[in-house]
Amino acid sequence: MPISTRLEGRIRRDFSELGSAAEVLRILDDLPDAAGYGAEMLGSERLQTAIVLLAQGTIRQLEAAVQLAKTDWRDVLVAAELADADWPARLDAELGPEAA
Repeated sequence: MPISTRLEGRIRRDFSELGSAAEVLRILDDLPDAAGYGAEMLGSERLQTAIVLLAQGTIRQLEAAVQLAKTDWRDVLVAAELADADWPARLDAELGPEAA
């Protein structure tokens, strides 16, 4: 699944150091194949956003969140507070509303 425009904008804001955003985009794009399971969920905006939120703008924390996702993506959703039924509203709060 392609990375959404609104998530890409958040990545570019959080990872503004030269080359960092491109690296994050590549890592997220490669995640479904690298994990070897759950391609649909691992490529979802929800999980990708959870990883970016946990990273807090650092590649090191992003890599830790990616490793956690490879082990069990549900733990990433819980840690980023995107596991509950209100997750769509939280995505909108973090990324802005979806484009119509």
